[in-house]
Amino acid sequence: MHPARGFTLIEIAISVFILLIIMLLAIPSVSGVLADRRLQRSLAAMNDMVHQGQERAVHERRPYLIVWQKNSIVLRAESGDVSAAPVAQLARDKAHVFLLRLPAALEKDPLAQWIFWPSGTCEPANVRFQGADGNWEVNYAPLTARPDIVRYAAK
Repeated sequence: MHPARGFTLIEIAISVFILLIIMLLAIPSVSGVLADRRLQRSLAAMNDMVHQGQERAVHERRPYLIVWQKNSIVLRAESGDVSAAPVAQLARDKAHVFLLRLPAALEKDPLAQWIFWPSGTCEPANVRFQGADGNWEVNYAPLTARPDIVRYAAK
């Protein structure tokens, strides 16, 4: 007669318990990866808008503005008409804060508008982002509008 083969209830319970512990240890690292991806998306969206502004200004030979509004950041052609339709828009959640700083501005408190001239150049700018997933800060070069990441911290 052969003894019964299989797992006892205690062995199964111990195995399930070990699996649960491993899963609980993995959850924080997975949530950190997801937070980092969301933070990267916010940076990529800002960089994409900058690139679009520069390309449109050169291609159409007219100035373009990136304008900070209450609930969004928009890209539009520079004109006297403030209600001009945006060609691109970056929606902002209530928990997300995008801050624009123009270090070369002549005024003390300039409007939250960043201009791209038909030559493809722009004024130097610093953009900061703060959100639930972390924060970043980028300096944009005046001649090329290329981003230089000063700070990037995912939570």
